[in-house]
Amino acid sequence: MTTHLDTHLRTHCAIDTDGRITFRLPPAPAAHPQLLLRLRPKKGRPETTLHLLDLKPGRADGDLHAVLEPHPALDEGRWDLYLLPAPEAERQRLRPGLKDLRALVDGHLRDRPSPVAVRIPYVTKDGFLALRAWRRTAHAEARAIDVTQQALTVEARLHGAELRADATVRLRLRGTGTVRDLRPRIDDDGRGFSFTADQEDLTGGSEAPGRIWDAFVRPTTGAPPIRIGRLLDDVADRKHVFVYPALTAGGSISRPYYTVDNDLAIEVTPAESPKCPK
Repeated sequence: MTTHLDTHLRTHCAIDTDGRITFRLPPAPAAHPQLLLRLRPKKGRPETTLHLLDLKPGRADGDLHAVLEPHPALDEGRWDLYLLPAPEAERQRLRPGLKDLRALVDGHLRDRPSPVAVRIPYVTKDGFLALRAWRRTAHAEARAIDVTQQALTVEARLHGAELRADATVRLRLRGTGTVRDLRPRIDDDGRGFSFTADQEDLTGGSEAPGRIWDAFVRPTTGAPPIRIGRLLDDVADRKHVFVYPALTAGGSISRPYYTVDNDLAIEVTPAESPKCPK
């Protein structure tokens, strides 16, 4: 099926606190228009996952409306949006109109059951409307990150699971089997927690600077690790939006940052040659 890119169709969208997204398009001369969501495939791979929503005229304004319900949850990834005028017609990629994301701004304040499903409408680099989706059995939402001259402290809250007294925070050295286990401070409700990592935790041992630690929490001994990140608000890509100061000590620089998937990591580099993390 071919795709038409030169479209001026503007699609308004609004999301509610349950994750339900309502899309609104101008009227189209088509008998059975649909909104097509396509899970963007990895480079060089064919598309495999499509989701179709019927577009129906609204009673008041005459515009076409489609509703993406919170269930079933979308597969994790980036979803491109198209107008499909008819089942075999050429798909037309959609430009963004007004985006009402107010319900997402304080999303981190609401506890989420398992599985934790998140969808955030956003504008791509080339100016089209898309959705960023996450679907995880459980998720640890990072909140405040405080960096001092001695250590960095992260506050977070667990969604979809509960912390036990033997919970640990695990820093995993990317590309290796090396881990650092830290003891978190756990709130009375078994959801909120915080941990502190100093320069010895990040650089001690035989590992040379120039590495990246990925951050996880294990709710109890033997449980699978849960990624720590920041997903529960209206920011689809935060890597270059949230920039933190660095901890400098012992000839190395340690800086927390969010990855391209909005997961928390800590980059450690020699003090004389910082690099750009991924």
